Amino acid sequence: MNSTPKRYLITAALPYANGPLHIGHLAGVYVPADVYVRFLKELGRDVIWICGSDEHGVPITIRAQKEGCTPQQVVDKYHTLIKKSFEDFGIEFSIYSRTSNPTHYKTSQDFFLKLFEKGEFIEQEADQYYDPEANQFLADRYITGTCPHCQNPNAYGDQCERCGTSLNATDLINPKSAISGVKPILKKTKHWYLPLDKYQSFLEDWILKQHPEWKTNVLGQCRSWFDAGLHPRAVSRDLPWGVPVPLPNAEGKVLYVWFDAPIGYISATKELTPEWEMYWKSPDTKMVHFIGKDNIVFHCIVFPSMLHAHGEFILPDNVPANEFLNLEGEKLSTSRNWAVWLHEYIEDFPGKQDVLRYVLLANLPETKDNDFTWKDFQARNNSELVGILGNFFNRAMVLSEKYFDGKVPIKNNLDPEEIDYLAQILKQREAIIEAIENYRFRDALKEYMQLARLGNKYLAEREPWKIIKSDPQRVATIVYVALQLAASLSILGRPFLPFTAKKMLERTQH
Repeated sequence: MNSTPKRYLITAALPYANGPLHIGHLAGVYVPADVYVRFLKELGRDVIWICGSDEHGVPITIRAQKEGCTPQQVVDKYHTLIKKSFEDFGIEFSIYSRTSNPTHYKTSQDFFLKLFEKGEFIEQEADQYYDPEANQFLADRYITGTCPHCQNPNAYGDQCERCGTSLNATDLINPKSAISGVKPILKKTKHWYLPLDKYQSFLEDWILKQHPEWKTNVLGQCRSWFDAGLHPRAVSRDLPWGVPVPLPNAEGKVLYVWFDAPIGYISATKELTPEWEMYWKSPDTKMVHFIGKDNIVFHCIVFPSMLHAHGEFILPDNVPANEFLNLEGEKLSTSRNWAVWLHEYIEDFPGKQDVLRYVLLANLPETKDNDFTWKDFQARNNSELVGILGNFFNRAMVLSEKYFDGKVPIKNNLDPEEIDYLAQILKQREAIIEAIENYRFRDALKEYMQLARLGNKYLAEREPWKIIKSDPQRVATIVYVALQLAASLSILGRPFLPFTAKKMLERTQH
């Protein structure tokens, strides 16, 4: 990949349409991705940002059973809620689609058929858990049990949410059906498998040799999978809800959600633009997947194997996965309602989207799990957003309005320190660019706030209000410098604080 791609394709993990969004989703994926996309647009880059609701998989059918409705009713309800929450929060996707639409069905079925016709799949019978009371095969999330790694008694058949380990249902200790609660039995069923072991050497070369710059948590998880040896992975499931396997004699079988969901990026791009192939098939495109750490395996091993096997698509340039965000020292939990729900936050804190964005950016779990607390939320709002950024910007505006009718005064002779202050604007801009280009969003935010700190320091040292009568020309220069810093803050702040930056920019232009 050359250093200046012609275009960018940014994807954000498709949220499951079985519940509302919470701050863990925002910190893990959507806020850093939104900053990155806004930043690229500020630089005038050709960029599209793809997302949508993931509407298949067992969590949807389980939610439908609990709520006494159909899976379609569940996804319609939560797709609408999630889409509106993103819009209200100021997350601006190029398209927010959904995997239950006809374009996605056709795209994912065509993808499956291409691999099938190329002979990439292994077709075989295997023992799968079956609920004798409910008379149905149990896909991974329909089985719970004890994790063999961390002893969590509530692990799922595909993953333990406590330790993040990816599992097979047969790995669980004391498995039970999530439908009836009975102990499942093993019964033979036929499925199609993607032979990940066949692609291991390609993946190792591509990830470990070609992309040593990827985040250590991403490389570490990939290495552990390589060390254990990759195995064939089923791409179909026995389920009544999902994209049907497009083959004869495959009744009751659907594409595994982790096969069809990432294809949702492709189908959404098709909906967005007739030039979708330019973004997915041209080596001049830089593709970046923003995800949480629980999706690393699927975006670094499974989906790239699918793309590689297909043969026509580019691979991601980076997969900057974040760790998890906790709430008040405890893991976020949908089942225990231990979360800050985005739609409720927007309702309870009208007009305060940027406060949450700022606090999440300052606490991003970039390299390790991090914690959100309301005390920190309050402290950062009061001491940083109001006390540092708001304080400097407001003082600069008030001085301009009070002494120069809100106009930018003509500067006189700048002293060496003032020349340094103005030069610092460019230095901070370069530091912000460097940090964002390397997916270090917390560092980028610190560099941005450093400019506001410099502004406060400058005004505190110069005290223009004390010399306005004796030396109005000096005050003109001081206010000129302060306004340059203020204008820079309003422009450089757009990726981080879009609502606030817009207000700041409007005020500097009046």
